[in-house]
Amino acid sequence: MLPWGGVLSAKKRTQEAFCTCNDGLDFYRETHFKRLVVRERMRSERSRIPLLLVLLDFSECLEHCYGRIEKIENFLKSLSIHIRETDLRGWYKKDRVIGILFTDTPPDSKQIIISKINRGIDNHIGPEYGELIDIGVIPFPSDNLSLSELKFLYPQEDDSKKKSHLIVKRYIDIVVSLFSLLILSPVFLIIAVLVKITSPGPVFFRQLRVGQGGQLFTLLKFRSMYVNNSDTIHKEYVSKLINGKVVSSNGIYKIEDDPRITPVGKILRKCSFDELPQFFNVLKGEMSLVGPRPPIPYETEQYKHWHFRRVLEVKPGITGFWQVAGRSRTTFDEMVRMDIRYINSQSLSLDLKLLIKTPFSLLFGRGAY
Repeated sequence: MLPWGGVLSAKKRTQEAFCTCNDGLDFYRETHFKRLVVRERMRSERSRIPLLLVLLDFSECLEHCYGRIEKIENFLKSLSIHIRETDLRGWYKKDRVIGILFTDTPPDSKQIIISKINRGIDNHIGPEYGELIDIGVIPFPSDNLSLSELKFLYPQEDDSKKKSHLIVKRYIDIVVSLFSLLILSPVFLIIAVLVKITSPGPVFFRQLRVGQGGQLFTLLKFRSMYVNNSDTIHKEYVSKLINGKVVSSNGIYKIEDDPRITPVGKILRKCSFDELPQFFNVLKGEMSLVGPRPPIPYETEQYKHWHFRRVLEVKPGITGFWQVAGRSRTTFDEMVRMDIRYINSQSLSLDLKLLIKTPFSLLFGRGAY
């Protein structure tokens, strides 16, 4: 046997034992627990009654705590003793992460809960192993959460019907984006030449955007602005827009008379032709044909907690409710409400309806400039 074979076997036995320790504990399975997280989060959104989601990640601990599975199990049993009957506990990530949902619990209880958990770890597993268990506490609702924290309250549910819908939607995305890129290739060439000969700089504009689940990706557009421009103007405008402080701009999302835009860029943006290269993003699976607009990372820094649904639950899209209904002329909160409406009622028939309406919105330029 190799010299480290005994260690690997012990580690494997510990991990296997940890996986089966639920047999003696009243923990929900991963699928059911995540459904409960979604249910309680939605209840909290409606009632404004706070909750706390505690996540205990044993990944690193299981790499070093082999032979101490009984102590870990005793610690987990002690959790059951110290939480209320109304609190929910289960697997957030199978075999690795355990979650506890403290309902009707204010954010200021966070430190008390962490202290109790740390004492339990010290007493049952050993103080030397405390740093090996990652403890995360996420209060809700809160407008001070980062996107990386908030996404744990929006887990992807294991829904076979939803999976089937997403598979078909992805297939349609691939077929339509390939067909569009092929048919529109002469248009791409003409626009590329116009962009290149009217202002110095690259044909394409690349920008980091926030995709589904907070994943960053590079959005592709035809360049409509002069190069080497500061984004300070847009940052200030977006901050005012999201916080409802925009004055005399008629609630439009983009900045009117933006000095950074080239003459050709004004035409492209009016018809949204600058967004045609996003078919490449759709083809790569970073976007969908229909979905919420993908935000720039600094925009999400201004989001309220309910705004995040538009980036956590579905892929961003080239077109959507607000692009068809109001184009640029709508308030930010109303835009988010339209996105949430799409999330709640998404279907292939709705996607088809929005795709059919989009060209008419482009032709008439409603809300664009």
